[in-house]
Amino acid sequence: MAILSKFSLLMKQLYKAKIKSKSFILMTCLYVLVMSVAVFWSEIKELFTGDDAAQQIAIINETSADLSGIFVSNGDMNFIQDEQDVSTLEKRVKDGKLDAIVTINDQNGQLHAEIATFTPLKLNDQSTLSSLLQYAGQHYAVQQLSLSPEQAAQIMAAQTTISTKNLNEASTGGKSEEEKQSGLVVSYAVGILIYFFISTFLSMITTEIASEKGSRAMEMLLVSVKPGTHFKAKIAGVLLLALTQMGIIAVVFLIYAKFIKGGMVWDAAASIVKELSIGYVIYAIVFLLLTVILYLIIGALFGSLVSKVEEAGQVLMPAMIITIIGFYVMLTGMGNPDTIIIKIFSYIPLTSGMIMPMRIGATDIGGIVPLLSLGILVVTIVVVYLFSLSFYKRSVLTYSSGGVIQKIKTVLKVTT
Repeated sequence: MAILSKFSLLMKQLYKAKIKSKSFILMTCLYVLVMSVAVFWSEIKELFTGDDAAQQIAIINETSADLSGIFVSNGDMNFIQDEQDVSTLEKRVKDGKLDAIVTINDQNGQLHAEIATFTPLKLNDQSTLSSLLQYAGQHYAVQQLSLSPEQAAQIMAAQTTISTKNLNEASTGGKSEEEKQSGLVVSYAVGILIYFFISTFLSMITTEIASEKGSRAMEMLLVSVKPGTHFKAKIAGVLLLALTQMGIIAVVFLIYAKFIKGGMVWDAAASIVKELSIGYVIYAIVFLLLTVILYLIIGALFGSLVSKVEEAGQVLMPAMIITIIGFYVMLTGMGNPDTIIIKIFSYIPLTSGMIMPMRIGATDIGGIVPLLSLGILVVTIVVVYLFSLSFYKRSVLTYSSGGVIQKIKTVLKVTT
């Protein structure tokens, strides 16, 4: 009971101190700010571009086709239809009263368009206009077939219904494209969360232990508390802090999603989640939590190796490099999640939390694959925890200089 009370006291002390710290508050506010920018991006964009007048574009249609239904004015572009006086229009363009002239004619049975400007159009406007002209070309080609309006509309609105059939009776059916796309989006979000949580809390636990050791407070503290209890309390306290931050972010997201923009964000999120299985959600959460725990254990071990806070960045470098590599491997998987490098990194414990949810959601893999990766991660956590706990007891009061390898050698030399 005495050990449990000391563990609880240390954990609560760390939690209360860190949750009130400026760094934790600022980092949480930063995450909320980023989320707010994403949710209100259209309104924020409007603040910077709202004063921009709509582009004035004249349409000269030299064909017999009716294309007025394609070039419809909106807040970004105002189309002036059925203009014919080219010289007058060109003068208006040079005077800045008109932004562009689009001349449409027939060349060898296909639609040809010329865009005349005095000042080049912005990229977004140019892309939008090009898309409209491409669609107009398709519409014109259909009209040349002498079809009825109903037949033409049916062709332009035609969509192919795609279904999949798995001839391997021993396996389950393959995922649809919508399911894979939804899995890709959610796994991307999980990977980003893991990356930022690791970056934040790995550094936090390392510097926390390093500061106590550097100020010699550790020596007085360990007179009444066993090193093992101290080690567990630090990990539990920082993990509880990470869970608190996750909870705050989740609550803010739910508030935004449910009550902002008439629940549009909620509907979009619900449509994505609807394509996912309960098993995938469980896997994503478990991989997220276990990966954070693994890095916290490593961070606590690193903190016991340094002699002062200034050396924390040096020992953290290897773990941060591995995290960055895993993050960039995940980014490469956004284009093709079936590559061999994705498969390899999905089994490496330090990166599987970012990679395996992507394979589960966006590829067709058997149930044994994620279980194997999860098993490797769990076994790694147990082994690293037992090793770190044993090593922590010997290194936490050992002071040395040099790199990570040199510090480990010094601890082993002094304590064995």
